Amino acid sequence: MEPATRQAIEQCARYSQAGIVSFPEVIATLARAGVESYHADYRREDTTYYTNGGMWCSVPLSGEGVPVAAAFDVDALQAAIRGAQGGLVKYPEFLRLSRAAGCVGYIVWIAGRHVSYLGRLGEVHIERFPD
Repeated sequence: MEPATRQAIEQCARYSQAGIVSFPEVIATLARAGVESYHADYRREDTTYYTNGGMWCSVPLSGEGVPVAAAFDVDALQAAIRGAQGGLVKYPEFLRLSRAAGCVGYIVWIAGRHVSYLGRLGEVHIERFPD
């Protein structure tokens, strides 16, 4: 993986976990760096980024000791998503809220412009990027 791509990924991860960058900013930066998708895995507490050229790298994801709820609550998950989209919920809080909603992780499809949120029993909730 190109050093500049890895640097962009690590910076996006660090700034997201600090709550100082928005989702659209992350997506724009990663797209420019050649990232086509990424998978945040709450159970492994890492995020794996995949490039257009078939390369990948993983970075740690802070779990802050918040367990994933047993039931997948789409309404609670959507409330967390809407809060993040509206700028009211920063990424650290989004991680807590989505775990409490039974989300075990998500996959961001940058070119496909959507996110697939995953539940413990194989549930999938798809959110399109806002226009």
